[in-house]
Amino acid sequence: MTTLSPTDGGPDISFLFDHAGHVLRTQMAAALDEIGLTARMHCVLVHALEEERTQIQLAEIGDMDKTTMVVTVDALEKAGYAERRPSSTDRRARIIAVTEEGAAIAKRSQEIADGVHNAVLEALPEDEREVFLRAMKRLVTGHLATPAAAPQGVRRARQRTA
Repeated sequence: MTTLSPTDGGPDISFLFDHAGHVLRTQMAAALDEIGLTARMHCVLVHALEEERTQIQLAEIGDMDKTTMVVTVDALEKAGYAERRPSSTDRRARIIAVTEEGAAIAKRSQEIADGVHNAVLEALPEDEREVFLRAMKRLVTGHLATPAAAPQGVRRARQRTA
């Protein structure tokens, strides 16, 4: 893996975050695929179990657009893991209710996600794990908490296959 350095000779933090995030997403996708779920399906199930949430709320939590959310919930319904129901607090809204089978698969998918995350942390020396987590939490709740407004959506660069 090569990283291009900025002109001052420092590390290319954008590349490091992007590459690490991409690899983590592929590892998570592969691990969840073993039980027939996608990361989005996992996200919807786990967060729908926490409390009564609408499709819109779950889409915001999972950073999904409406079309992606509809496709994800359709797949969960087809698998028998969730169903759309009227909200108990707003009859105009529909919530995503997790079935008993969905709760069981969500429990398993959370164990898988935890395993993927633990493998990442175990790749670091024990004395660096807490420092890493503390630094990441500080960044995502501070300087990197809010995306900047961009004229067009920012997309991941296409990877070269050569």
